[in-house]
Amino acid sequence: MSLRYIAKLLKWKLSKRASCLGLPKVAVENLSKTYLTKDGGSVEALKDVSFEVTEQELLCIVGPNGCGKTTLLRLIAGLDTPTQGKILIDNEPTKPGKAALIFQEFSLFPWRTVAENVKFGLEIQNFPQQETDKIAKNYVDLVGLGGFERSFPHELSEGMKQKVAIARALAVNPSVLLLDEPFAFLDAQTRNKMQQELLRIWTREKKTMIFVSHNVDEAVYLADRILVLTARPGQVKTVIKMTLPRPRQRTQQSFIKVREEILQALSEELGS
Repeated sequence: MSLRYIAKLLKWKLSKRASCLGLPKVAVENLSKTYLTKDGGSVEALKDVSFEVTEQELLCIVGPNGCGKTTLLRLIAGLDTPTQGKILIDNEPTKPGKAALIFQEFSLFPWRTVAENVKFGLEIQNFPQQETDKIAKNYVDLVGLGGFERSFPHELSEGMKQKVAIARALAVNPSVLLLDEPFAFLDAQTRNKMQQELLRIWTREKKTMIFVSHNVDEAVYLADRILVLTARPGQVKTVIKMTLPRPRQRTQQSFIKVREEILQALSEELGS
């Protein structure tokens, strides 16, 4: 049994212990973020944001443009530091590597094949080659790209590229998967298909996910809960717990009712 495997097993046990103690998977407490501008001024992106995410939950975040959604994900990922407040993952302060962040852009290495892109994070962490190959194959198969291991990004469709990005993020076994509008640049049909695929992967992996979207329909289709942010500075306006069973039908009256509730909340923030 490799030391790397033992470390992963210990990490998993600690996570489960925190869950059994009733601790949230992610805790955002009184979080604020202010940026300084070049002219000496400042921009308050987030103000006094607090919420929790439970183990294996799929939380969607929506809000007006510029309300700090991407900033929030970067803070949770440990890629930026808050002006005040704190973020805990598994009851420990967040840091790079605790959560994996998938951006709108696919950010794949064009000179690497599908399998090589998925292996990248594992190679950085110096996983043994045999273990790296095994993990990469597992996640390539999970996202439905078996047979495309040797393909390069330019040979893939947009949806397939995003699947590679998801597989690469999952391969390093993050505590939390953060997704910043990952389907924003896809056509409507491909986007709907990718939403179904994400739910399939989430059901299989039991991974805690925080998903940012501008698309209210997408959030209602995916989420266990939906967190609505105010206009800048972003604050928690409301949190909607989804009770609709999956798979959800977008034409059902209950689905439309939730979507209208969120659109109304956003409309209030836009002053329309």
